[in-house]
Amino acid sequence: MDPIIVSVNDRLANVGDTVSLVGHLDMERFDLSERSFALPQGMDYDVVLSNVGEGILATGILRAKAVGTCDRCLDEAVLDVAAEVDEYYLFSEPDVGVLEEDEEEGPDYTLVSPDATIDLSDALSTAFVMDIPYVVLCQEDCAGLCPVCGENLNKVDCGHAEQLEQEAEQDRLASSPFAALRDLKLD
Repeated sequence: MDPIIVSVNDRLANVGDTVSLVGHLDMERFDLSERSFALPQGMDYDVVLSNVGEGILATGILRAKAVGTCDRCLDEAVLDVAAEVDEYYLFSEPDVGVLEEDEEEGPDYTLVSPDATIDLSDALSTAFVMDIPYVVLCQEDCAGLCPVCGENLNKVDCGHAEQLEQEAEQDRLASSPFAALRDLKLD
């Protein structure tokens, strides 16, 4: 994501000052690890910056329509992203005694740059990533692919599901500790 630089010197000089930012990002793709999502309409954001004394608090919402690949059937999956933006930009480093004990993850803030600007791109990227589900599905009840023939079970019933179910039931019965009693003849 390209930097989104916002100046905070005059408009947010006093505690309690707020500035609303509404914008559109013409992004075609968003890559997330091994995944890639198309963004046919880009991203829209509506963020409010507030001077809260020790820094600038950025809150708002990011909206996008993301198109990816379904994890079960490999068809197209369309996601409506409505992500919450929440980022804190401090004017200066906090005292060492104030820092949390959990410093292994890194700081939970960003510093306002020396030229009194902030970059909203990381906050927007983080919001987008946090709203993408771990398992991407084309529909909530996606049936996936047939493990025997590879057909998309949302479109075709190949009959292998019933066959696999019967085989699983036979395996379950055969592995039962009481399976040996099946051939026992009581006269």
